[in-house]
Amino acid sequence: MRFPGFDEPWKAIHLSDVGEASSGFGFPDAYQGEETSEIPFYKVSDMNLPKNIKVMQQANNYVSQSTVKKLRVRPFFEDAIVFAKVGAAISHERKRIALSPFLIDNNMMAFTPKQKEDLEFIYHLFQKIKLSKYSQVGALPSYNASDILDIRTFYPTSGNERKKIVTILSLVDNRIEKQSEIINNLKKYKRGVFEAIFSRKLRLVSKEEQRDWKIFKLSDFASRIIRKNNGTTDIPLTISAQYGLIDQRDFFSKVVASADMSGYYLLRKGEYAYNRSTSNDYPFGSIKRLELYDKGAVSTLYLCFSVNENVMVNDFVKWYFESSQWYRSINEICAEGARNHGLLNVPTDGFFNTTHILPTDTKEQTVIATFLSLIQEKLEISQKGLNKLTELRNGLMQQLFI
Repeated sequence: MRFPGFDEPWKAIHLSDVGEASSGFGFPDAYQGEETSEIPFYKVSDMNLPKNIKVMQQANNYVSQSTVKKLRVRPFFEDAIVFAKVGAAISHERKRIALSPFLIDNNMMAFTPKQKEDLEFIYHLFQKIKLSKYSQVGALPSYNASDILDIRTFYPTSGNERKKIVTILSLVDNRIEKQSEIINNLKKYKRGVFEAIFSRKLRLVSKEEQRDWKIFKLSDFASRIIRKNNGTTDIPLTISAQYGLIDQRDFFSKVVASADMSGYYLLRKGEYAYNRSTSNDYPFGSIKRLELYDKGAVSTLYLCFSVNENVMVNDFVKWYFESSQWYRSINEICAEGARNHGLLNVPTDGFFNTTHILPTDTKEQTVIATFLSLIQEKLEISQKGLNKLTELRNGLMQQLFI
């Protein structure tokens, strides 16, 4: 895709033709820093580094703004693209920044364009280049300054064309950033509303209609499911934080269930499964309702149940188990040290005897479920908007760069 008025071919270059790369003691303007408090201090947390790069995550706390004066720092001047040596362009700055020697010597490098006005264009260009092709041999991709400078690519001859490409990509990037902020704010709002509703700080019915909430055992409104699959369905289910109960083939791109699922539990739409495996997002495991399929099979390691809708509205129960209010009751029946390889030791009888403070009025339950569904719907619409913007950006990157 070309902009009108630009038809001259792009030229083949080495990156050394348009900039300089440096790392470690090769950084420009290295010196024993004394007066560095006015220089923005660049921390690992400011960089979108891969979570699996542990040394970089640990480096986050290596030095603080308060101690930067005590360290030998090597500041960049403005107009530099900052890299992680594991390969991704992570920031481009038009301001002076300071890095600790630890980051510089172990993890960081910089690319400084020869023409300052090309900073943003080269930043986008790096995102197009598949740097993994140029990595050193090792457990993780690794790059030296010479690797970066030797990369061959295509470059627009016209500076005006480079500016137009930057303009359109920057517009999309700004929109993606704003959409991400919207989603993060919605998630914070959702967490706050959940906390307020299930702690009874927020009531969604009028004062005249409010009824006391009372303590229910899970067995008061739920019945355990132990029906065997016996070949009824070939859909092996797993629990996903984002998608709930989902076909393993869609989630893992393979089946991790046993070849013979006849002994698995058969779950029908609207019924629940409790996965006792812990994670950062679900410290007491997760309870999800089957919504994507009419039926599916789950491992007998899961605790499954259906809801008695004469006592509790099913949609309300779904949202209750999306909150963290039920964690307290699980925590009470987990023996100390019960976590074994991430699997909680929650006995079946104990699970169904857990207590939960819930509204007795089905009208209030329905109002709560409807309100929380609207928040979730807004969040999902916003996420779809972000996905569309990301697809648009990826498409533009494919079409604007050779």
